[in-house]
Amino acid sequence: MKNIVVIGAGKIGSTIAHLLIHSGDYHVTLADRSKQQLDHMEANSTLSLAEVDIADHASLVKLLSGKFAVLSAAPFHLTIAIAEAAAEAGVHYLDLTEDVESTRRVKAIAASASTAFIPQCGLAPGFISIVANDLASRFDTLDSVRMRVGALPQYPSNALNYNLTWSTDGVINEYIEPCEAIVDGQLIEVPALEEREEFSLDGVTYEAFNTSGGLGTLCETLKGKVRTLNYRTIRYPGHAAIMKALLSDLGLRHRREVLKDILEHALPSTMQDVVIIFVTVSGWKNGRLVQETYANKVYSAVVAGRMMSAIQITTASSICAVLDMLAKEELPTKGFVRQEDIGLDAFLDSRFGHYYAQKAYGEKIAG
Repeated sequence: MKNIVVIGAGKIGSTIAHLLIHSGDYHVTLADRSKQQLDHMEANSTLSLAEVDIADHASLVKLLSGKFAVLSAAPFHLTIAIAEAAAEAGVHYLDLTEDVESTRRVKAIAASASTAFIPQCGLAPGFISIVANDLASRFDTLDSVRMRVGALPQYPSNALNYNLTWSTDGVINEYIEPCEAIVDGQLIEVPALEEREEFSLDGVTYEAFNTSGGLGTLCETLKGKVRTLNYRTIRYPGHAAIMKALLSDLGLRHRREVLKDILEHALPSTMQDVVIIFVTVSGWKNGRLVQETYANKVYSAVVAGRMMSAIQITTASSICAVLDMLAKEELPTKGFVRQEDIGLDAFLDSRFGHYYAQKAYGEKIAG
């Protein structure tokens, strides 16, 4: 059994720990600075609990030393501290961050590291890049790559048409920070919450708009190879207008903690959610302009004996699948590893990646 540290005992971190323990191949140390969060879990022969403050660098390095890998499910602003400790301890590093600047810092740390550093292993960034790169590889010449992802309540019941299913800090960060895109072949930054569009899928109307971080490293990978590349978050219509009013008109983009408090006390969480993945790639094959699309909906379900939300399933299974591939040396074991370096078929065929399989959803998932 490989020894793994999972940092962050929230909804996603605890789900990652559960999936890894259930597999039978990992011993997990679940770490958090909050004893209250850790008290939701029960230590056993395959799960240890550690109360650790990420700001205490020496204690963090000590915790990581001798382990195979550390998986960060902590808020994005703790990314660098964990990555630096991983490099010093000589362990593999994986995270779920959507923050662009943090990923750039992780890449710099990886340049001199003796182990693998694989950031952005979640849904978006993460799986979405694996899908987009797989579709793009089928073309002789690319024209456009459009990536759309949303984690939505199945039964919206408020003006925002939204429930908290993921990190509040992460959602706010995506709505504020600049977004990378390729427009007319040029890599540029575009503002979040702009370029709103509407589309229908299975008879339901959605809106989508720019958010930060979802492209991962794909802009850098496809620069010079594609005319248009963009990522937009999917929501029900009306959401973007209210969020723009809160962030811009009321100035809450400059008071993130206030906005976080408002959202967490006004929007209930829900287990009844759906993750929508919609990727469209167009380009030339054999001299003809053609288009290929990947569309999938993942619903909340019973996984590994536990009821999980769709965002828990997709995010946790992604990072667990990448860890499995790393443990089997199917991925580079040193330096910076991009999500688009991971093959889609290999990912979906893995024991964790198969939770994305379209035919599996709408029913209880065994295993």
